[in-house]
Amino acid sequence: MSEPTQPSKPKIASLLRGALLASVIAAAGGCTWGTGDSSAQTRAERRDAEQFRETDAVSDAQRARDAGDDETALALLEQAIARNPELTVAHLEMGDILRDRGDLVSAERSFGRAANLEPRNFDAQFNHADVLHALGRVVDAIRVYLRALAIRPNDAEANRGLAAAYLEQDRPDWALPYAEAAVRAAPQDGTARANLGATYSLLDRHEEAIQEYETAAELMELTPDLLLNWANSLGSIERYTEMINTLDAAIAIEANATAYERLGFAYFKLRRYDRATEMFRSALDLDQRHYPALNGLGVVLLNDYVQGGRRDDALRIEALSLLRRSLRINSNQPAFVQLVSTYERG
Repeated sequence: MSEPTQPSKPKIASLLRGALLASVIAAAGGCTWGTGDSSAQTRAERRDAEQFRETDAVSDAQRARDAGDDETALALLEQAIARNPELTVAHLEMGDILRDRGDLVSAERSFGRAANLEPRNFDAQFNHADVLHALGRVVDAIRVYLRALAIRPNDAEANRGLAAAYLEQDRPDWALPYAEAAVRAAPQDGTARANLGATYSLLDRHEEAIQEYETAAELMELTPDLLLNWANSLGSIERYTEMINTLDAAIAIEANATAYERLGFAYFKLRRYDRATEMFRSALDLDQRHYPALNGLGVVLLNDYVQGGRRDDALRIEALSLLRRSLRINSNQPAFVQLVSTYERG
């Protein structure tokens, strides 16, 4: 008989957002002013004075932001950019404020301008990639993460971000070197450890994945995603009792259909069919369209039907109803199409 369902793909641990702003460069003082002289020296002095006013506006904007006055900070930065559209630090500061305010579209434009102005500026490239990633523009983010890493190859955050982006593209083979580099650069970063664990899981390297999840659990706050990923790797190497304990911890944080369905799978593998039935029904109480739980419950009922000598036809009828519901939600399940076909005949 078919297994209830296959373990779900590991979810990527939430990325930690943040960026380092480029330092404001203070212009040299001590300039002497002429009296209408149009000489090259006077023009240079005026240019230096204008640059001082621009960077001074950025400094004022940073002080306003530190005081919690984002509106004033943005107005000062707009003034500085109006005087000098090529002032990279102003674009970076504006992008950071806009990102913190949740305006990711505008933040992307600001960071993108900074990145175009200074292609070798790591902060500009990394922050641009970071916001593109947050916007779901994963392919664009990958391209810009690679630019950032060409400047600073061992940066932990850029390696972690690129690894996560490749995982979202279902390319754990491409993610692996960057996930490992992130952990080498920041071995105490729990998120980097969790992402490396997810990478190993997708490559069926479950023993290594479990080691990374265990380390991540010591370094970061436990989350349902981390625990679900950990549980799936335990189940993949048939450590079902540990899988159950890990899923119980996940449900204690947040009850969700996936965790209950995974519990049903683990109990089924341990042949504790009553508990499996209970867990699958709990999953469906939370989400009636959770098709792995529909499959799991259908398989358990068919198992009960067969074990009972095929006498209780109500079990067969309910099981087929559940499996048909699952196939209406996701028709690409050939094993369950075959199961329905087999048991339609009794």
